This record gives sequence, C-alpha cells and structure tokens, in this order.
Amino acid sequence: MHGIKHPLTGEVYEVERGDDGGPCVVVTTPEGTTGTFTMDGRYLAGDLKVADAHLCGWMASARGANRFRGDDD
Repeated sequence: MHGIKHPLTGEVYEVERGDDGGPCVVVTTPEGTTGTFTMDGRYLAGDLKVADAHLCGWMASARGANRFRGDDD
C-alpha cells in the first residue's frame, strides 16, 4: 500500500493515475467502500461520495517521488 490512513475516519487515501494521466485519489473506508476523487476532493466515481479535500490535495500534490505516491516503484 502506498497511501496514508486518515487519523479520524480510518479511511485509506491512495494516489493513482487518472484517465487524463494526472493524479487522482482513491479513498477506501474500513468497511471496504471506495470512491475516486480529484486532488481538490471533487467526487469522480465510486460508492463513497465524500472525502477530506485537504488530504486529497496533500496526497496528489506534485512533490516528486515519496513513500506515499509510490513513484519509485
């Protein structure tokens, strides 16, 4: 897993490449519900409709290779 667990909700935030080649954030709840969001927290797809916009932005920002994005894989 190349993501981070939200400290309050327990949701896991992971970055993937979107259809346009840019980053999108996949959020998975502890129950297994998922949703896909833009880097500013706008809903794209999935059963989960709401995410932490600040954490989406932090995860998908252009920071280069790091342990959360998995760019070094």
